[in-house]
Amino acid sequence: MTILRPLGSSDLEVFPLALGGNVFGWTADEAQSFAVLDAYTAAGGNFVDTADVYSAWVPGNQGGESETVLGRWLAARGNRSDVVIATKVGAHPDYKGLSASTIKSAAEESLRRLGTDYIDLYYTHYDDPSVPVEEFVTALDELVRSGKVRAIAASNITAERLQESLDFSDREGLVRYVAVQPHYNLVSRDTYEGPLQEVASRSGLAAVPYYALASGFLTGKYRPGTEVDSARAGKAGEYLSTERGQRVLAALDEIAEARGAQHATVALAWLAAQPTVAAPLASARTVEQLPALLAVGDLELTDAELARLTAASA
Repeated sequence: MTILRPLGSSDLEVFPLALGGNVFGWTADEAQSFAVLDAYTAAGGNFVDTADVYSAWVPGNQGGESETVLGRWLAARGNRSDVVIATKVGAHPDYKGLSASTIKSAAEESLRRLGTDYIDLYYTHYDDPSVPVEEFVTALDELVRSGKVRAIAASNITAERLQESLDFSDREGLVRYVAVQPHYNLVSRDTYEGPLQEVASRSGLAAVPYYALASGFLTGKYRPGTEVDSARAGKAGEYLSTERGQRVLAALDEIAEARGAQHATVALAWLAAQPTVAAPLASARTVEQLPALLAVGDLELTDAELARLTAASA
């Protein structure tokens, strides 16, 4: 049985793979989304990540589709208290930015779509430099004090703004961020490693990296001369044309074969072993894509394997 991991200094305990909800209501319809959620939770998974903006980029969508699908699933299964739900504020077309009024209004809309009276983990989706940290931290603190949010986190934030937010929380005795969600994987290490990771480590924050599989590139299915039917094929293909991408693929080939594991599992296991990381974030459009992701809880790479991957991805 996979052991749950503490999420920073919060009282939340999460499965070592966060399930991305960006595909719900986009490349996965409601029936497919329900099937993926059922299979994930049946395997012990309990950490589902969405955002109010998912999937406003799809023609005909308004944003909120993913939360709505997730809310219907929670209602149908009656399992709200068993699942840690993370959602985000700041990028929805009708609720952009991090002003106090935007945060409060957007939170009410997310609660309505999710069909729940509390959000376990509420992220500021993107930093909003036009708003002082005092304003958005205070607004988030009010949501926590009112019982509508259990813990707060930050995605797409600089080390400086993160530190400023934490300092303000500590100084004023307000709720503080417990986690960060950076863009971080074997072929994209520069955004997180360095100052941001140092702030997270020093402050006891957990990391829940997104694009953990580099738009599918780290599944190993993208090879020279192959075509993959995926909404993300273009982005994944870009990694294939780099020297770093090819080195990482070679290392994954070697370790996956030696361990009898899928490439995706090995790539996620490397990420899960990095300092501060509590749970990599990955999405599955179909139930068939899930086993390779879920297996991260059972694969512990050796020091030599970790070093091989780290060197290949440098």
